[in-house]
Amino acid sequence: MTRGAVLSLTFVLGSAASINAGDWPQFRGPGGLAVADDARFPTRWTLSADKRENIRWTADLPGRGLSSVVVANGRAYVTACDGPHQVQLITLCFDARTGKKLWQRSILATGSTNCHPKTSMAAPTPATDGQHVYALFATADLVAYDRDGNLLWYRSLTGDYPSITNQVGMASSPIYAKGRVIVPMDNSGESFLAAVDAQTGKNVWRIDRPRDINWVTPLLRGDEIIFQNPEELVAYDVATGERRWSLAEGRRSEIPSPILGAHGEILSPGSELIAVQPGAPGETPQIRWKSSRLRGAAHPTPLFYQNRVFALNSSFVLQCGDATTGKHLWDLRIKGPVSASPVAANGRIYVVNEQGQTFVIRFDDREGTIEATNSVGEEILATPAFSEGSIFLRSDKKLICIGTGEGN
Repeated sequence: MTRGAVLSLTFVLGSAASINAGDWPQFRGPGGLAVADDARFPTRWTLSADKRENIRWTADLPGRGLSSVVVANGRAYVTACDGPHQVQLITLCFDARTGKKLWQRSILATGSTNCHPKTSMAAPTPATDGQHVYALFATADLVAYDRDGNLLWYRSLTGDYPSITNQVGMASSPIYAKGRVIVPMDNSGESFLAAVDAQTGKNVWRIDRPRDINWVTPLLRGDEIIFQNPEELVAYDVATGERRWSLAEGRRSEIPSPILGAHGEILSPGSELIAVQPGAPGETPQIRWKSSRLRGAAHPTPLFYQNRVFALNSSFVLQCGDATTGKHLWDLRIKGPVSASPVAANGRIYVVNEQGQTFVIRFDDREGTIEATNSVGEEILATPAFSEGSIFLRSDKKLICIGTGEGN
């Protein structure tokens, strides 16, 4: 793992002991860093009717879904939705090495299933502590299973808070932190951020949030939960939910999420990408730099890697900047559209477009170059997962495991 990623991980505490190096336990992987430098990953593959190259296995999925795969202890978990109006909310578990389906469980939606045609009820990415998987659906149904598919607990959040509503579709993902599942629930109705006990499903704390639609995923930074909406970047105490500090600076994004830099600074996307250095609780954080060129696009979250920042703009140009100063370094056009966030591995950047093409990009401070373009012939909107030398892509129809050596 690169030095910058190691330094960032020092601020990401509270992961379960059963999460191992090489696991991918939440949206954008360990700590939400979207960095996988623990193994060698393929740079070339093909999946078509007449050719398979570096495809370990594929598995059919039962219905729609935009959630990413999470992987821990040799098991890959993913969610889907099916049935009339997407009311069947499905969690699946596969053997990460062979693709064998180990179990499938479903619950019925209790919240609204209205959404934009491009999204679905299986938009939030689940989280795992290695022994359990915690799945949040866009209906505000929250469920926990153990690694063998036994139900641990279930919550109908619309049953608890009936005014929850989002007619476009919710997509913020939960994260696991210090024995708690952090549940973001910004919406047009009763909005909140909650810490739910991972063993019981009961609220440890719950704080009110502005009633507005928001699709950001929280970020764990030491003993703080970092969250943002268009009005502010804010930090909450993991243990108590106490508001520690906030920063109102320009317009923050409501889809791309904040990320960590090398020294614990927070890179917050919005009208400008800003590098924020928090101080003591109650102190106003310091802004180290701002960049309007690196502000990114509507959907993908920026990436910090090897002391550089990578952001994909609305014209599907990958922009690279110096993470210390915010200085713009180079641009590289990618064939769009792109909904998935970029991921770093092998000293490269991997970007997946909606046509299922993955661009593998080599780079230095002067330029980025597309080393390979790989296709799987499926529409891909979900951010890929990287674990133990395998890359996991998911479409509505298939879960695809890419790696050297074929399986099924």
